[in-house]
Amino acid sequence: MDFLRPATWDDALAAKAERPGALPLQGGTDVMVEINFDVHRPEALLDLNRVRELAGWDAVDGRLRVGAGVPYVRLIGELGDRLPGLAQASRTVGSPQIRNRGTVGGNLGAASPAGDGHPPLLAGDAVIEVESAARGVRMIPAAEFFVGVKRNALEPDELIRAFWTAPASGPQYFSKIGTRNAMVIAVCSFAIALHPERRRALTGVGSAAPTPRRASAAEDFISAELDWEGRGPLPVSAAQRFAELVREAASPIDDVRGTADYRVHALSVMARRTLTWAWNDYRTEGSARGPAGKEAG
Repeated sequence: MDFLRPATWDDALAAKAERPGALPLQGGTDVMVEINFDVHRPEALLDLNRVRELAGWDAVDGRLRVGAGVPYVRLIGELGDRLPGLAQASRTVGSPQIRNRGTVGGNLGAASPAGDGHPPLLAGDAVIEVESAARGVRMIPAAEFFVGVKRNALEPDELIRAFWTAPASGPQYFSKIGTRNAMVIAVCSFAIALHPERRRALTGVGSAAPTPRRASAAEDFISAELDWEGRGPLPVSAAQRFAELVREAASPIDDVRGTADYRVHALSVMARRTLTWAWNDYRTEGSARGPAGKEAG
């Protein structure tokens, strides 16, 4: 197995074009486990850890562009206030050592249904920036990025360069259930993000279908039910129906981590709880500002 180690982004694209079968390595927290257990034996490894163009983030025209090489620990420390849902998910990833090495870019490349970063990206309406030497940049909405179990929408000569998402305009939450409290793959997970300027609530469902996915019917229902202007209480019946629709959006399997029945039940509980937390935060934020939207006091 060859080991390729480009120093620049252009070199990385050229290497991927020449060796489409080379497996990108960005952090390596998933790839090296599969290699160690002989689950995957690629023809070559394409180590991207030296590529400095992947290691930063910027604010561009009101949106955040986060390089594929930014590790979880930096997402938490540097972007936690602007991407709280993703920061919450990042805190659940492995150990401190894993969070220092692992990246959302690597998580996207692995495309695991249980990837912790995927539900917040879906709920945040993120877009994935990919590039090839031959065709240039392509932007893929997160909802279209996952195409099968551990399969993404990348062409053989493309690499993930960054993801784009707007800073949170409303409350965001991520919830995860595992077989223990830490160092665990999700039995199932759920993310919600309120987008008040769009009068929309968006979701992300993890480890409960062949791919991470949105619960679109649940989003449409609750977005129409919420009192965005008056910030009134969340009706119990609306929260319950939202949870039912999230449950219906899942298509899990039985495996060693949990049964399908348990997963859909847990998802409905997480959906109701995170919606309640997010809406209560939104109402509290509104009451702290005067009737004309000015700070009270």
